[in-house]
Amino acid sequence: MHLDQATEAVKLCAEKMNSMYGRTVFNEWVLLSFADGSAKMVAYSGPRKEHFQSNFASDVEELRPRLLSHRFGPGDFEFARYGNGTGFEAFMVVGARLYLIWNNIGNSMEDISSDPRWLQAQVPFLALTESFRKNPLVV
Repeated sequence: MHLDQATEAVKLCAEKMNSMYGRTVFNEWVLLSFADGSAKMVAYSGPRKEHFQSNFASDVEELRPRLLSHRFGPGDFEFARYGNGTGFEAFMVVGARLYLIWNNIGNSMEDISSDPRWLQAQVPFLALTESFRKNPLVV
C-alpha cells in the first residue's frame, strides 16, 4: 500500500468509527516510521502537530513496553487501557517498522471502551487491520 492509500484508509476508518460511536473516538492519529531506530512522522492528523514530536516520549509511555518489544506483523495492534490526556490509546502495525498511533486527547481507552457503542465502532478498526495485514504500507 502506498502512503496516500494508507492515509485515505485511516481517515475513512476514523470517520466510520466516529459515526458508529456517535462521537469522536480518536481525535489524533499519526503514521510513524521506526526504520532508522527513532520515530519519524510520516503522516499526522490532529490538533497538535507542532508539539507531537516533542511530547512523544511521555505520550508513548504506557504503550512503550509493547510497541517495539515484540515482533508484531502488519495488522497487529495493542490498546493502552489507561492512556490519559495526550497519552496514546493504541497502536497498529501497518508495515515493516511502520506504526499507526491512535489517541483521544480528552478520553482514556477505559472511558472510550465503557460505552457500549465501542463494540460496534471496532468493526471498521478491525477492517483496517485486515487491510494492512493483506497489503502493508511501504514508504
